Amino acid sequence: MLKIGYHLSVAGSLDLAIDRAATLSSTAMQIFVSNPRGWEVKFPADHVVDDFVRKKEESGIEVVCHMPYLPNLASTNPETYKKSISALAKNIEICSSLRIPYLITHLGSHLGKGKEQGLRNVINALETAADSARDVSVLMENQAGHANCVGADLSDLLHIYENSSLSRSKRIGFCLDTCHLFAAGYDIRKKEVLDRIDDELGFEKVHSFHMNDAKFPLDSKKDRHENIGKGFIGMDGFRVLLDHSGVREKILIIETPYDTDLPDGSDQAALLRLAGHR
Repeated sequence: MLKIGYHLSVAGSLDLAIDRAATLSSTAMQIFVSNPRGWEVKFPADHVVDDFVRKKEESGIEVVCHMPYLPNLASTNPETYKKSISALAKNIEICSSLRIPYLITHLGSHLGKGKEQGLRNVINALETAADSARDVSVLMENQAGHANCVGADLSDLLHIYENSSLSRSKRIGFCLDTCHLFAAGYDIRKKEVLDRIDDELGFEKVHSFHMNDAKFPLDSKKDRHENIGKGFIGMDGFRVLLDHSGVREKILIIETPYDTDLPDGSDQAALLRLAGHR
């Protein structure tokens, strides 16, 4: 059975996201545990934690968390960098209390000061923040390739992994976004490209995939998600992805656009069909 589902709203209470996932017959989901567009991080009340953990365990749904958008772990701005490390540490602590094993984060931008400095900053940020909990692994997400970003080239992710002490305790890993890979120039519609990614990065270090089609062509450097089969990756591309054991055994999270409070489930259904689940 695929571990598959959507990024879902936590409106009303964190545990209600699990109800939403169950409504969609999802076996996995992704949430924010703090304001995705702000710096403030509020710790959930004890009863909220208890309700979430109970529903999570009863449902068997796999849950991953995503960091807010403002933190920039590669930042060369001292104030932003300090706030980013603090936000990461607090999100890790909340994930630990909710028994969420994986926290996904973008790596950010070096702001024109050079990738080498950005990579050093990310390594330091991860090692500093990770002390807040030892039962949560931070998954570094690849980026689409905008100016000054860290993480569009998969060698950036591998460099951080190999130069961080956290790799020895398996407390860091990777989340690969299909739209971002395609935008950065990786033609994942081809099995040989997936095999090359596996050889270079190691799918054993990848714990989740973001399954998103791309609004723009290969190597566009544009982070614009599209619904499954309606973009430049296309149904045939996702069939290749799901035929690869290094992809289909991971936690698959759909971040495609939807305008309602709850997605209609069509993207999940399309991926299940491609994987042979009718």
